[in-house]
Amino acid sequence: MSDSNTNMAFIIAISLVATLGGFLFGFDSGVINGTVEGLQTAFQSNSIDTGFNVASMLLGCAVGAFFAGRLADVYGRRSLLLVAAALFLISAWGSGVAGSSMQFIVYRILGGLAVGAASVMAPAYISEIAPTAIRGRLSSIQQVAIISGLSAAFFSNYLLANFAGGSTEVFWAGYEAWRWMFWIEIIPAALFLITLMLIPESPRYLVLSGNNDAALTVLTKLQGPEQAKRLLTDIQQSLAAEPNKPSLSDLKDKSGKVRTIVWIGIGLATFQQLVGINVVFYYGAVLWQSVGFSEDHALQINILSGVLSIAAVIFALCLIDKIGRKPLLLIGSIGMAVTLAVVAVAFAGADVVDDKLVLSDTSGKLALISANAYVMFFNFSWGPVMWVMLGEMFPNQIRGSGLAIAGLFQWLSNFLITMSFPIMLASIGLAAAYGVYAFFAVISVLFVIKMVQETRGVSLENMQG
Repeated sequence: MSDSNTNMAFIIAISLVATLGGFLFGFDSGVINGTVEGLQTAFQSNSIDTGFNVASMLLGCAVGAFFAGRLADVYGRRSLLLVAAALFLISAWGSGVAGSSMQFIVYRILGGLAVGAASVMAPAYISEIAPTAIRGRLSSIQQVAIISGLSAAFFSNYLLANFAGGSTEVFWAGYEAWRWMFWIEIIPAALFLITLMLIPESPRYLVLSGNNDAALTVLTKLQGPEQAKRLLTDIQQSLAAEPNKPSLSDLKDKSGKVRTIVWIGIGLATFQQLVGINVVFYYGAVLWQSVGFSEDHALQINILSGVLSIAAVIFALCLIDKIGRKPLLLIGSIGMAVTLAVVAVAFAGADVVDDKLVLSDTSGKLALISANAYVMFFNFSWGPVMWVMLGEMFPNQIRGSGLAIAGLFQWLSNFLITMSFPIMLASIGLAAAYGVYAFFAVISVLFVIKMVQETRGVSLENMQG
C-alpha cells in the first residue's frame, strides 16, 4: 500500500513520458505498412527483397533489446531511453532520404536498435517507479501507446497517400509520399528526446549502482517520505541477497540450469509473435489488397484495426489489476485460436483470379470481422500482458539480464514471422499461413495453463526466480 503522500500525478506523468517510447515503437513498426509499394518501386525489389526491407528493422530490434537490457544495469534505464530517442530521430530522417535498398536497411536497423531498447526499457522503467497496486495498469499504457503509434502511422500513411494520389506519387518538395511517411516520425521522436530529460532515473537502478541518497530522493518524490524509506529498505534487502553485480550468469540457478522464470519469459516473448500479429501490423495493406481491396480501402481497414486495438487495450487496462495477468492471457489465446481458424477457412474458400484471391461477399465479411476480432483478442491479452509481465516478473538482480534474453527472443521471433510471410503468401497461400498462426495460438493456451505464474499484487522485491 502507498501512503497518502503518493504523488500520483507525477507518477502518471513520467509513465506517459516513458510510453512515448512505446508510441515510437508502434509508429516505427506501422509506418512500413503503407510504404511497401513505394519501396518495391524505388528499389526494384522482389518479394524476398521486400521481406528483408520490411524485416531488417527487426534485426536491429533484437540487438537493441538484448544490449539495452544489459547496458541498463550499467548506465541506467533513462540513459538507454535517451539513446533510443536519438536513434529514432536518425532513423526517421534516414529512411526517408535513402537512395538505395542498402541505405534504407542501414537506417531501418538503427531504428530497430531504438525500438528494441524502448520495447524492454519503457515497461521496465514504469514497473520500477509504479506502486504495486496500479503497476499493471500503468505498464499496460505501454501497449496503448504502441497501438496509438501504429494507428497514428496508419492514419498519416492514409492521409499522405490520399493527398498525393498514391504512396508512390510525389507529395511535396519533389519527394514521394512514402518518404514523407517516414519523416512524420521526426516530430514524436524529438518530443520523446526532450521530455526524457525531465524525468528521474529509476530508483531501483540507483540503488543497484550504489546511489542510495538519490534513490531515496526519487522514491520520496514518487510515494512520500514514509513509503520511500520502506521501499528503499526492501530494495536494498532484495539486492543484498545477490551481492554480485548483475550478469548473464545470474540467469542460471545454483545447479547450473537456466532458471524456470527465464524460460517463461522466453515463452511469453516468443508466443506473442508466433500467433502472427505483426503480419497484420506490417503487411495489413498488402494482405487486404491481395484479396481484392483497393489500396485506399486497405489503408482504411488498417485505421479501423488500430481503433479497435486501442479499445481492447483500454478494456484490458481496466481489468489487469483486478482479475490478474494469467486469465487475460488465457482468454486471449483461446479467442485468437478460434478467430485465426475462421480467417483461414474464409481464405481457403476464395477463388483465384489473375493470381489474386477473390473472396465472395460473405467470405470477405467473415474474414474482415474475424481478423479484427483476432486483433482485439490479441490487444486484450498478449499485447499488453506480455510487456507488463516481462517488466515485472524477474527479480531485481536479474531484471536487466532477463529482459535482455526475452527481448532478444521476442524480436528474433518477430523477424522470423515477418520475413516468412511474403514467402508463405507466394507458396502455401494466405489460408495455410493463417492456419500456422492458429496452431501456435492453440499451443499458447497450453503454455499459459502449465507455465505462467500470476504476478498481480506481488511487489517487485518479492518476485521469485
